Amino acid sequence: MFSLNLRQKLFQLLLMFIVLVTAAGMLVGESQAFIEADKLTGTAASVASEHNGAKAVDTAEIKDYELPFSNLQHAETVEVVATGYYAGVESTGKRPGHPGYGITYSGVKVRREKNGFSTIAADPKVFPIGTLMYIPGYGFGVVADTGGAIKGKKIDLYFHTKDQVYSEWGKRNVNVYVLKRGEGKVTEAMMDQLNSGQAIPVDFSLYP
Repeated sequence: MFSLNLRQKLFQLLLMFIVLVTAAGMLVGESQAFIEADKLTGTAASVASEHNGAKAVDTAEIKDYELPFSNLQHAETVEVVATGYYAGVESTGKRPGHPGYGITYSGVKVRREKNGFSTIAADPKVFPIGTLMYIPGYGFGVVADTGGAIKGKKIDLYFHTKDQVYSEWGKRNVNVYVLKRGEGKVTEAMMDQLNSGQAIPVDFSLYP
């Protein structure tokens, strides 16, 4: 028979064992929770990094197109022969349904924005892709396209329809204002930024 004193000691040891086992279980749980939280933090950091990276690209594109002025007084002027074109077969050799229909040399879609920046074609040796200019009587343009007959100081202005090419423009000699020379690239994001008013604070009402 165990003495009363021995029984008390055994009971105390059993209680200590139960306490230790419970504490160990809690520590394991906390450790696992910490690992999972760390994983989540790492994932969130990775997503944030990717998100911030995307923002950096957008910001860089905006900065590429910021102008030091919002008028034409400091712009370079170049006399050119300006014609008009549209996306149809007479101008591009492509019809609706063709994979390249309405797509410029730079890869962006054609645009005509009377209160913004339209896509135009030029000789990239004279006006590199991405060049911004103001064309009196037409508006602001971004050199995003090229053309077989567009060589030297010639530009081709995009219109929605063939009728608009002839009724609104035809062929003219004009002095264009070069706002910024391009660096060989135009993207849809750049076009969106230009036409959102975030990239260049231009009061379009000042320029007929």
